[in-house]
Amino acid sequence: MKITFLGHACLLIETEGKHIVVDPFISGNDLASHIDLSKIKADYILITHAHQDHVLDVETIAKITGATIVSNYEIVTYYGQKGFSGHPMNHGGSWNFDFGKVTFTNAVHSSSFPDGTYGGQPGGFIIEAKAANIYIAGDTSLTMDMQLIPIQTQLDLAVLPIGDNFTMGIESAIYASDFVQCDRILGYHYDTFGFIKIDHIEAKKKFLDVDKELILLPIGESITL
Repeated sequence: MKITFLGHACLLIETEGKHIVVDPFISGNDLASHIDLSKIKADYILITHAHQDHVLDVETIAKITGATIVSNYEIVTYYGQKGFSGHPMNHGGSWNFDFGKVTFTNAVHSSSFPDGTYGGQPGGFIIEAKAANIYIAGDTSLTMDMQLIPIQTQLDLAVLPIGDNFTMGIESAIYASDFVQCDRILGYHYDTFGFIKIDHIEAKKKFLDVDKELILLPIGESITL
């Protein structure tokens, strides 16, 4: 499994010959100006919630690639009315896709489209593939529900928001890693704008001090699991 960080909370996951884009926000992110939106491959687009900084490029990518949109019922319905194909889910539900099993998890946040349309309840995703099991938390606070995840799934990587203000910060993300019983963390949702800028050195040290690894990928770079 190859995971490429495309800035903010956007990931490109390649596994089992499939390309999965998560929360595409590229064209509106100055830090990701070197990413060519038109060249992104996608079989699926996973959306955690409807805020603009997670859905801005959904329609562009879906039009180019014909990708299937996977999210909550309200988000999939919203894009379905625009002619896009989708697979609706809701909290606690799982589905076996051709790249692996996906479970839609709880998240504590808000969710509405830029036009004001209700975006349903926010969530996250657990992806269980042959190569690895990963948890993508989405935009969320620290929540006790995270402790339920390792009861069913042993994770190889947890993708957690660390920018604070709108989501968890560093300290809460460390607790979250305890809750999900995963000591390898890919940080996201940081640095894009002023409210969520972090000190990279300090953040990595705080994780290292408790024997955990915080990975902060430059935009466009990847890790392989």
